[in-house]
Amino acid sequence: MKTHSYLILLAVILLGACSGKDDQPDAWGTFEATEITVSAMANGKLLQFQVEEGQILDSGQVVGFVDTTDTFLKKLQAIDQRNATASRKADLHAQIAVQEQNRVNVLIEKHRVTKLLKAGAATQKQMDDIIASINLIDRQIAYINTQFDGIEDQIGSINQQIAQLEEAIKNAYIINPINGTVLTKFAEPEEVTVFGKPLYKIANLREMNLRVYVSGVQLPHIIIGNEVEVMYDQDEKTNSKTTGVVSWVSPTAEFTPKTIQTKEERVNLVYAVKVRVRNDGSLKIGMPGEIKLITP
Repeated sequence: MKTHSYLILLAVILLGACSGKDDQPDAWGTFEATEITVSAMANGKLLQFQVEEGQILDSGQVVGFVDTTDTFLKKLQAIDQRNATASRKADLHAQIAVQEQNRVNVLIEKHRVTKLLKAGAATQKQMDDIIASINLIDRQIAYINTQFDGIEDQIGSINQQIAQLEEAIKNAYIINPINGTVLTKFAEPEEVTVFGKPLYKIANLREMNLRVYVSGVQLPHIIIGNEVEVMYDQDEKTNSKTTGVVSWVSPTAEFTPKTIQTKEERVNLVYAVKVRVRNDGSLKIGMPGEIKLITP
């Protein structure tokens, strides 16, 4: 009877041990999100900056702009310069019209001298002078025509300047790049900012990554696109569970990070793995998490 009771107790202990092993996670890690630092693209005063920490912003949303008065005035000046340069084409057309009228007049004179020359009432020198005048007028018209190319080149250069100024004005608008939550705010309205200065940091917290580390033995069971069970602390004693999808596996091994519990585990070579998890608001950056592989 004692032997039978001992066997039952041993079976219970072994069953409990096996059950406990099955409950152990396959990997540990922390939750993270892709953080983007939005910086100023222009120099000047922040005339408007509507960003607060914890605020949810949409992709493409305009959240502020930098003073562009000086740039706008330069654009107006460039436009005036372009108009003045373009007006020179009208002057050239007028000059050509005058030369062409002169040519008509000289041709009439040539026709008259031709008749007089046949009648012996004019000299060959008179005809030569008229032909020389016609050639001179043709050269002047050709020279005036060459100036159009120079004007077009100047207008093209001014158009490039205007395009650059318009791009600078466009860059003065602070446009939020992604759907996400503002994590940190680095500037305030009315502050003077410069190109490249960080204004705020944002991340998409609706979908987060759990970065865990697996051993070489576990690696064959980690397949991109496969679902895994994800666990994180609900309170001191219980875990919340959800599912995630393996989205990335490191191609190279590394030493286990120091956040892993035991020294023996820390000296092992492991592979980093990212698991994409939908966030209902419970997950926070830096929160610890665990995964358990789902066996078919």
